[in-house]
Amino acid sequence: MQIRNVRKEDYSAISDLILTAFSKSSNGYGGEAELVEKIRLDPTYHKTLEVVADQSGQIIGHGLLSEVQVKNANKSKTGLCLAPLEVSPSFQKQGIGQVVLAELEQRAKRAKYNFISILGWPDYYSRFGYKKASLFNIKAPFPAPDDAYMIKALVPKGLEGVTGTVNYLSAFNI
Repeated sequence: MQIRNVRKEDYSAISDLILTAFSKSSNGYGGEAELVEKIRLDPTYHKTLEVVADQSGQIIGHGLLSEVQVKNANKSKTGLCLAPLEVSPSFQKQGIGQVVLAELEQRAKRAKYNFISILGWPDYYSRFGYKKASLFNIKAPFPAPDDAYMIKALVPKGLEGVTGTVNYLSAFNI
């Protein structure tokens, strides 16, 4: 398996993968493929922050990071959010999601981002150092379960002075 940058010729396979993976999840499909298409059109989109897990030419995993702003009355800090991360149902529970996430985290560090926020499975993401965002006085701009809205500093003191509400790209329609 190879983790690599996304290519335009992967877009259709990624959309199919997203639809399949999320449709079979307990939360169901919520327009994640269309979200990815919209994020790619945003001027802040970084192609290096979208990767696929490629096994012999088959896309079996995918992850995308996009910019967010954490704002309060006094300041704004730029970071990233993970949305979405998915693995083909027939390849789940083999560590592929973990490898995709680790690669995205390394790329985010190299690009000088300090943190990543996630709305996801607490039992899964907490294994990789993600903690409840509320512990840092960071909140979602929408109702979200406290234990599922998480954040992780990518560098020491990466969350220092970061408090407020997470603001997403307009692609999220929030």
